[in-house]
Amino acid sequence: MEDLIRDWGYIILFLYSFGGGFLALVVAGILSFSGELNIFIAILVAGVANFIGDQFLFTIARKNKTQAKQMMQKHRRKIAMAHLMMRKYGSWVIFLQKYIYGIKTLIPLAMGLTKYDYKKFIFFNIFATAIWAIFIGTAAYMMGDLVYTYIEEFKSYGLAFVAIILFGVFLLFRKYK
Repeated sequence: MEDLIRDWGYIILFLYSFGGGFLALVVAGILSFSGELNIFIAILVAGVANFIGDQFLFTIARKNKTQAKQMMQKHRRKIAMAHLMMRKYGSWVIFLQKYIYGIKTLIPLAMGLTKYDYKKFIFFNIFATAIWAIFIGTAAYMMGDLVYTYIEEFKSYGLAFVAIILFGVFLLFRKYK
């Protein structure tokens, strides 16, 4: 298993972080605490992938507005919320969207459809991504001790406990989607 994580961990982290990456960065931070990954490389990989992903979405919307509008057709309520957030918070919404599940990919698309300056988006996206990756990666790394302390105790409860928690989370996401 360790070879699999060392060989593929950063690649999986990159691919997952391209479209978001919060959970992958948390897992990478915890694995870094155990020595399976390097926390500095994990933060860098997740940050670069997340930055590229947001730039990609912004550029798609900017260059192909018709296709972007079709892609977002199913998410009208979330797009409306994204536009309200853009009006209320301005450029700071780029920072906020890194932490809000459900609109993370829609904010760059919505901003790409507007006349928001491309260079300004790059500037804010660089800083937002760096803060996001450093904060989440470091916090997960620091929580690694706690996770590994309770993992042995957690094993005794078995998969039933995990299944109940995952089912509860699934129901919450389904209800508020």
